[in-house]
Amino acid sequence: MIQNLRNNQNQGAPLAVVDQAQLKSLSQQGNMSYEQMVEQQGAQRAMMNALESSEENLEIPKVNFYPSRHHDPKKARKKDIRQAYKLLRPSKRSRLDPRRLFGSRYRYNNNAGTCVVEGCDCEKLIRIDNLYDKISDEHSGRSLWEMYWKNPVTGEAQAFVARDRVTGGRNLQGTYCPEHLHLYHLLRKWETEEEKEREENPRRIRDRIKQGVSTVVIPIRTKKKEPAPVMLDKYEPFFEMLTLDAKKSSGIHIAHYLNPVTGINDLTTVTFDLRVFQRELELMEEQRMAALEAQQHGFTVAPPQQAPPNLAMMPGLSPNEDSLTE
Repeated sequence: MIQNLRNNQNQGAPLAVVDQAQLKSLSQQGNMSYEQMVEQQGAQRAMMNALESSEENLEIPKVNFYPSRHHDPKKARKKDIRQAYKLLRPSKRSRLDPRRLFGSRYRYNNNAGTCVVEGCDCEKLIRIDNLYDKISDEHSGRSLWEMYWKNPVTGEAQAFVARDRVTGGRNLQGTYCPEHLHLYHLLRKWETEEEKEREENPRRIRDRIKQGVSTVVIPIRTKKKEPAPVMLDKYEPFFEMLTLDAKKSSGIHIAHYLNPVTGINDLTTVTFDLRVFQRELELMEEQRMAALEAQQHGFTVAPPQQAPPNLAMMPGLSPNEDSLTE
Protein backbone atom coordinates (compact mmCIF):
# COMPACT_ATOMS: atom_id res chain seq x y z
CA MET A 1 0.00 0.00 0.00
CA ILE A 2 2.74 2.45 0.98
CA GLN A 3 4.78 1.42 -2.05
CA ASN A 4 1.80 2.09 -4.37
CA LEU A 5 1.34 5.56 -2.87
CA ARG A 6 5.01 6.32 -3.45
CA ASN A 7 4.77 5.16 -7.03
CA ASN A 8 1.75 7.36 -7.67
CA GLN A 9 3.52 10.38 -6.20
CA ASN A 10 6.57 9.78 -8.39
CA GLN A 11 4.51 9.21 -11.51
CA GLY A 12 2.41 12.35 -11.29
CA ALA A 13 -0.34 13.26 -13.75
CA PRO A 14 -0.55 11.98 -17.35
CA LEU A 15 1.04 14.21 -19.98
CA ALA A 16 -2.35 14.85 -21.60
CA VAL A 17 -3.45 17.09 -18.68
CA VAL A 18 -0.09 18.83 -18.10
CA ASP A 19 0.44 22.41 -19.28
CA GLN A 20 3.46 23.71 -21.22
CA ALA A 21 5.26 25.07 -18.15
CA GLN A 22 5.09 21.70 -16.42
CA LEU A 23 6.28 19.96 -19.59
CA LYS A 24 9.37 22.18 -19.71
CA SER A 25 10.03 21.48 -16.05
CA LEU A 26 9.70 17.72 -16.58
CA SER A 27 12.00 17.79 -19.62
CA GLN A 28 14.74 19.34 -17.47
CA GLN A 29 14.41 16.69 -14.76
CA GLY A 30 14.50 13.42 -16.66
CA ASN A 31 15.40 11.70 -19.92
CA MET A 32 12.72 12.81 -22.37
CA SER A 33 13.28 16.04 -24.27
CA TYR A 34 10.65 18.76 -24.40
CA GLU A 35 9.85 17.90 -28.04
CA GLN A 36 9.31 14.23 -27.18
CA MET A 37 7.01 15.15 -24.32
CA VAL A 38 4.99 17.44 -26.60
CA GLU A 39 4.63 14.56 -29.07
CA GLN A 40 3.57 12.12 -26.35
CA GLN A 41 1.11 14.67 -25.01
CA GLY A 42 -0.30 15.19 -28.50
CA ALA A 43 -0.71 11.44 -28.95
CA GLN A 44 -2.60 11.09 -25.67
CA ARG A 45 -4.85 14.06 -26.40
CA ALA A 46 -5.56 12.84 -29.94
CA MET A 47 -6.69 9.47 -28.61
CA MET A 48 -8.95 11.18 -26.07
CA ASN A 49 -10.43 13.50 -28.71
CA ALA A 50 -11.09 10.56 -31.03
CA LEU A 51 -13.09 8.87 -28.28
CA GLU A 52 -15.11 12.01 -27.51
CA SER A 53 -15.83 13.01 -31.13
CA SER A 54 -16.70 9.56 -32.45
CA GLU A 55 -20.34 8.55 -32.70
CA GLU A 56 -19.44 4.87 -32.71
CA ASN A 57 -18.47 2.72 -29.77
CA LEU A 58 -14.68 2.73 -29.78
CA GLU A 59 -12.25 1.04 -27.43
CA ILE A 60 -9.52 3.65 -26.97
CA PRO A 61 -6.57 2.42 -24.89
CA LYS A 62 -4.97 4.74 -22.38
CA VAL A 63 -1.19 4.44 -22.12
CA ASN A 64 -0.17 5.41 -18.60
CA PHE A 65 3.43 6.34 -19.34
CA TYR A 66 5.03 8.63 -16.76
CA PRO A 67 8.51 9.98 -17.62
CA SER A 68 11.14 9.41 -14.97
CA ARG A 69 12.18 12.42 -12.88
CA HIS A 70 15.56 11.08 -11.87
CA HIS A 71 18.21 13.81 -11.77
CA ASP A 72 20.68 11.62 -13.71
CA PRO A 73 19.60 11.59 -17.40
CA LYS A 74 21.19 8.16 -18.03
CA LYS A 75 19.39 6.53 -15.11
CA ALA A 76 16.19 8.31 -16.09
CA ARG A 77 16.50 6.88 -19.58
CA LYS A 78 16.99 3.37 -18.20
CA LYS A 79 13.82 3.73 -16.13
CA ASP A 80 11.91 5.03 -19.15
CA ILE A 81 13.12 2.07 -21.22
CA ARG A 82 12.02 -0.44 -18.56
CA GLN A 83 8.64 1.25 -18.26
CA ALA A 84 8.19 1.32 -22.04
CA TYR A 85 8.94 -2.41 -22.30
CA LYS A 86 6.42 -3.12 -19.58
CA LEU A 87 3.70 -1.11 -21.33
CA LEU A 88 4.42 -2.52 -24.81
CA ARG A 89 4.44 -6.22 -23.93
CA PRO A 90 1.54 -8.07 -25.60
CA SER A 91 -1.25 -9.13 -23.28
CA LYS A 92 -1.12 -12.78 -22.26
CA ARG A 93 -3.95 -15.14 -21.49
CA SER A 94 -4.54 -16.43 -18.01
CA ARG A 95 -2.42 -19.38 -16.99
CA LEU A 96 -5.62 -21.31 -16.34
CA ASP A 97 -6.89 -20.67 -19.86
CA PRO A 98 -6.91 -24.03 -21.74
CA ARG A 99 -6.09 -22.26 -25.02
CA ARG A 100 -2.51 -21.81 -23.78
CA LEU A 101 -2.10 -25.58 -24.14
CA PHE A 102 -2.64 -25.24 -27.89
CA GLY A 103 -0.04 -22.47 -28.33
CA SER A 104 -2.44 -19.54 -28.01
CA ARG A 105 -0.43 -17.69 -25.38
CA TYR A 106 -1.41 -14.12 -26.25
CA ARG A 107 -4.92 -12.69 -26.15
CA TYR A 108 -4.75 -10.49 -29.25
CA ASN A 109 -2.74 -12.52 -31.73
CA ASN A 110 -5.24 -13.25 -34.49
CA ASN A 111 -5.73 -9.99 -36.44
CA ALA A 112 -3.09 -7.78 -38.06
CA GLY A 113 -5.20 -4.67 -37.40
CA THR A 114 -5.66 -5.26 -33.65
CA CYS A 115 -3.48 -3.77 -30.92
CA VAL A 116 -1.61 -6.58 -29.16
CA VAL A 117 -1.67 -4.72 -25.83
CA GLU A 118 -5.28 -3.60 -25.40
CA GLY A 119 -7.08 -5.27 -28.32
CA CYS A 120 -8.54 -2.10 -29.85
CA ASP A 121 -9.48 -2.06 -33.53
CA CYS A 122 -6.75 0.06 -35.16
CA GLU A 123 -8.30 -0.22 -38.60
CA LYS A 124 -11.47 1.46 -37.32
CA LEU A 125 -9.34 4.23 -35.80
CA ILE A 126 -7.75 4.79 -39.22
CA ARG A 127 -11.13 4.97 -40.95
CA ILE A 128 -12.54 7.48 -38.47
CA ASP A 129 -9.47 9.66 -37.95
CA ASN A 130 -6.00 8.49 -38.96
CA LEU A 131 -4.06 9.43 -35.83
CA TYR A 132 -0.94 7.67 -37.13
CA ASP A 133 -0.63 10.43 -39.72
CA LYS A 134 -0.94 13.21 -37.11
CA ILE A 135 1.86 12.07 -34.78
CA SER A 136 5.31 12.95 -36.16
CA ASP A 137 8.94 12.55 -35.16
CA GLU A 138 10.43 15.67 -33.55
CA HIS A 139 13.57 15.62 -35.72
CA SER A 140 12.69 14.18 -39.12
CA GLY A 141 9.10 15.43 -39.22
CA ARG A 142 7.91 12.06 -40.62
CA SER A 143 4.64 10.72 -39.26
CA LEU A 144 4.10 7.31 -37.69
CA TRP A 145 1.97 6.41 -40.69
CA GLU A 146 4.85 7.09 -43.07
CA MET A 147 7.49 5.35 -40.94
CA TYR A 148 5.61 2.24 -39.76
CA TRP A 149 2.38 1.82 -41.73
CA LYS A 150 3.55 2.46 -45.29
CA ASN A 151 5.28 -0.09 -47.45
CA PRO A 152 8.57 1.61 -48.46
CA VAL A 153 8.52 -0.08 -51.89
CA THR A 154 4.89 0.05 -53.02
CA GLY A 155 3.74 2.97 -50.86
CA GLU A 156 0.57 1.08 -49.91
CA ALA A 157 -0.80 0.81 -46.37
CA GLN A 158 0.67 -2.13 -44.45
CA ALA A 159 0.09 -2.69 -40.74
CA PHE A 160 3.09 -2.54 -38.42
CA VAL A 161 3.93 -6.01 -37.10
CA ALA A 162 4.40 -6.26 -33.33
CA ARG A 163 6.75 -8.80 -31.70
CA ASP A 164 6.41 -10.90 -28.60
CA ARG A 165 9.52 -9.37 -26.97
CA VAL A 166 8.66 -5.82 -28.15
CA THR A 167 11.88 -5.08 -30.10
CA GLY A 168 12.74 -8.72 -30.84
CA GLY A 169 11.38 -12.23 -30.91
CA ARG A 170 8.85 -13.73 -33.27
CA ASN A 171 6.27 -11.74 -35.18
CA LEU A 172 2.69 -11.60 -33.94
CA GLN A 173 -0.57 -11.21 -35.83
CA GLY A 174 -1.18 -7.78 -34.37
CA THR A 175 0.05 -4.20 -34.24
CA TYR A 176 0.11 -1.16 -31.92
CA CYS A 177 -2.43 1.63 -31.55
CA PRO A 178 -1.11 5.17 -32.30
CA GLU A 179 -0.15 5.95 -28.70
CA HIS A 180 1.59 2.61 -28.14
CA LEU A 181 3.34 2.91 -31.50
CA HIS A 182 4.69 6.34 -30.60
CA LEU A 183 6.01 4.94 -27.33
CA TYR A 184 7.64 2.13 -29.33
CA HIS A 185 9.24 4.77 -31.58
CA LEU A 186 10.66 6.59 -28.55
CA LEU A 187 11.90 3.30 -27.10
CA ARG A 188 13.92 2.54 -30.23
CA LYS A 189 15.46 6.01 -30.14
CA TRP A 190 16.42 5.65 -26.47
CA GLU A 191 18.02 2.26 -27.10
CA THR A 192 19.96 3.70 -30.05
CA GLU A 193 21.29 6.47 -27.81
CA GLU A 194 22.35 3.94 -25.19
CA GLU A 195 24.11 1.77 -27.75
CA LYS A 196 25.96 4.77 -29.14
CA GLU A 197 27.15 5.77 -25.67
CA ARG A 198 28.32 2.21 -24.96
CA GLU A 199 30.33 2.15 -28.18
CA GLU A 200 32.00 5.45 -27.30
CA ASN A 201 32.77 4.40 -23.73
CA PRO A 202 36.57 3.92 -23.22
CA ARG A 203 35.90 1.05 -20.80
CA ARG A 204 34.17 -0.86 -23.60
CA ILE A 205 37.27 -0.43 -25.78
CA ARG A 206 39.46 -1.79 -22.99
CA ASP A 207 37.13 -4.77 -22.61
CA ARG A 208 37.45 -5.50 -26.31
CA ILE A 209 41.24 -5.34 -26.10
CA LYS A 210 41.14 -7.87 -23.26
CA GLN A 211 39.13 -10.17 -25.52
CA GLY A 212 41.77 -9.92 -28.24
CA VAL A 213 40.07 -7.26 -30.36
CA SER A 214 42.16 -4.23 -31.27
CA THR A 215 41.60 -1.19 -33.41
CA VAL A 216 44.10 0.12 -35.94
CA VAL A 217 43.89 3.57 -37.49
CA ILE A 218 44.54 3.37 -41.23
CA PRO A 219 45.11 6.66 -43.08
CA ILE A 220 43.06 6.92 -46.27
CA ARG A 221 44.34 8.97 -49.14
CA THR A 222 41.75 10.86 -51.06
CA LYS A 223 42.36 11.65 -54.70
CA LYS A 224 41.99 15.33 -55.31
CA LYS A 225 39.89 16.08 -58.35
CA GLU A 226 41.36 18.77 -60.55
CA PRO A 227 38.95 21.43 -61.76
CA ALA A 228 37.96 21.08 -65.40
CA PRO A 229 38.35 23.94 -67.86
CA VAL A 230 35.16 25.88 -68.43
CA MET A 231 35.29 25.34 -72.19
CA LEU A 232 35.00 21.54 -71.68
CA ASP A 233 31.77 21.69 -69.66
CA LYS A 234 29.59 21.59 -72.78
CA TYR A 235 31.26 18.32 -73.90
CA GLU A 236 30.53 16.53 -70.63
CA PRO A 237 27.20 14.94 -71.79
CA PHE A 238 28.96 13.73 -74.97
CA PHE A 239 31.65 11.89 -73.01
CA GLU A 240 29.08 10.43 -70.62
CA MET A 241 27.23 8.99 -73.62
CA LEU A 242 30.49 7.61 -75.04
CA THR A 243 31.37 5.95 -71.73
CA LEU A 244 28.00 4.19 -71.61
CA ASP A 245 28.19 3.06 -75.25
CA ALA A 246 31.78 1.83 -74.80
CA LYS A 247 30.52 -0.61 -72.18
CA LYS A 248 28.11 -2.11 -74.72
CA SER A 249 30.27 -2.21 -77.85
CA SER A 250 33.92 -3.05 -78.52
CA GLY A 251 33.96 -0.68 -81.50
CA ILE A 252 34.41 2.38 -79.29
CA HIS A 253 37.87 2.92 -77.82
CA ILE A 254 38.45 5.59 -75.18
CA ALA A 255 42.06 6.25 -74.20
CA HIS A 256 43.12 8.57 -71.40
CA TYR A 257 46.77 9.72 -71.25
CA LEU A 258 47.82 10.71 -67.74
CA ASN A 259 50.80 12.88 -67.01
CA PRO A 260 53.30 10.72 -65.07
CA VAL A 261 54.44 13.71 -63.01
CA THR A 262 51.24 15.56 -62.16
CA GLY A 263 48.79 12.67 -62.61
CA ILE A 264 46.44 14.96 -64.60
CA ASN A 265 44.66 13.67 -67.69
CA ASP A 266 46.53 15.51 -70.47
CA LEU A 267 45.01 13.84 -73.54
CA THR A 268 41.91 11.82 -74.38
CA THR A 269 41.23 10.08 -77.70
CA VAL A 270 38.06 8.42 -78.95
CA THR A 271 38.20 5.88 -81.80
CA PHE A 272 35.24 4.40 -83.67
CA ASP A 273 36.07 1.08 -85.37
CA LEU A 274 33.60 0.51 -88.23
CA ARG A 275 34.86 -3.05 -88.76
CA VAL A 276 33.93 -4.01 -85.20
CA PHE A 277 30.51 -2.38 -85.58
CA GLN A 278 29.80 -4.38 -88.73
CA ARG A 279 30.98 -7.61 -87.11
CA GLU A 280 28.80 -6.99 -84.04
CA LEU A 281 25.78 -6.40 -86.28
CA GLU A 282 26.48 -9.66 -88.14
CA LEU A 283 26.76 -11.54 -84.85
CA MET A 284 23.52 -10.04 -83.58
CA GLU A 285 21.76 -11.08 -86.78
CA GLU A 286 23.17 -14.61 -86.55
CA GLN A 287 22.07 -14.91 -82.93
CA ARG A 288 18.62 -13.61 -83.79
CA MET A 289 18.21 -16.16 -86.57
CA ALA A 290 19.50 -18.94 -84.30
CA ALA A 291 16.99 -17.93 -81.61
CA LEU A 292 14.12 -18.00 -84.12
CA GLU A 293 15.17 -21.41 -85.36
CA ALA A 294 15.47 -22.71 -81.80
CA GLN A 295 12.00 -21.43 -80.93
CA GLN A 296 10.57 -23.28 -83.91
CA HIS A 297 12.06 -26.53 -82.56
CA GLY A 298 11.03 -25.80 -78.96
CA PHE A 299 14.47 -24.94 -77.61
CA THR A 300 15.58 -21.93 -75.58
CA VAL A 301 18.71 -19.96 -76.33
CA ALA A 302 20.61 -17.96 -73.72
CA PRO A 303 20.79 -14.23 -74.46
CA PRO A 304 24.04 -13.08 -76.07
CA GLN A 305 26.69 -11.57 -73.82
CA GLN A 306 28.17 -8.22 -74.64
CA ALA A 307 31.89 -8.12 -75.27
CA PRO A 308 33.89 -6.11 -72.73
CA PRO A 309 34.91 -2.64 -73.88
CA ASN A 310 38.43 -2.01 -75.10
CA LEU A 311 40.21 0.87 -73.42
CA ALA A 312 43.44 1.74 -75.12
CA MET A 313 46.37 2.40 -72.82
CA MET A 314 49.66 4.05 -73.61
CA PRO A 315 52.82 2.38 -72.24
CA GLY A 316 53.54 3.49 -68.70
CA LEU A 317 50.18 5.28 -68.38
CA SER A 318 47.03 3.99 -66.71
CA PRO A 319 43.61 4.19 -68.40
CA ASN A 320 40.85 6.15 -66.73
CA GLU A 321 37.19 5.41 -67.41
CA ASP A 322 36.04 8.76 -66.17
CA SER A 323 35.32 11.69 -68.43
CA LEU A 324 37.85 14.03 -70.02
CA THR A 325 37.50 16.53 -67.21
CA GLU A 326 39.25 14.31 -64.68
